Amino acid sequence: MLNTQNIIFIHGPAGRLQTIYIAAQGEAKGVAVINHPNPLQGGTFINKVIQTAAKALSSLGFHCYLPNLRGVGESEGEHDFGRGETEDCLAVLRFAQTQHPDVSKHVLAGFSFGGYVALFAAEKSQPDALLLLGPAVGVYQPDAPLSFNPKRTLLIHGETDKVVPLQNSLDWANKQIMPIVVVPQTGHFFHGKLIVLREWIEKCLPGIIGI
Repeated sequence: MLNTQNIIFIHGPAGRLQTIYIAAQGEAKGVAVINHPNPLQGGTFINKVIQTAAKALSSLGFHCYLPNLRGVGESEGEHDFGRGETEDCLAVLRFAQTQHPDVSKHVLAGFSFGGYVALFAAEKSQPDALLLLGPAVGVYQPDAPLSFNPKRTLLIHGETDKVVPLQNSLDWANKQIMPIVVVPQTGHFFHGKLIVLREWIEKCLPGIIGI
């Protein structure tokens, strides 16, 4: 984990949300909310994939907020299979924007279940960029929405993912003619390829965001 992260509590629709805050490095350009994988399978804000995404986004100048969504860790409320978690994500985003009024850009991100949450939140907040890491498309009902601008979306998936098969993302993205970055020789948790994952985020997101 990053050494510069702090635990804060943010008021959410179901109670307080335990959240990691990581400051932007260098000149601040925006804020980012990064959502963890399925808590019913142990997903929390210390997950290595979202921590890696936070390192990349912080290095790009984004103040990063990694909430424990409702019912996780010391966050209040109960797991809501993505519905209430979407509102949690938006509440954290609103808080982040009030804390950093000098920056205008915002990014929503998520891994697996967190990517599913970020997709629904993007429908309402229209971020400057959407970062999806092995998103759980084709897993939950209702299926993830398709109306967010694919040109502002970076989707990265492991080649040998057995939790959310790569084909799920390919089928979902094909409907939008959306390119996908496929990381070879790695599965759902990007084992052995976290450095590669960070490098691709740092390489691709600036062009999408326009920074």
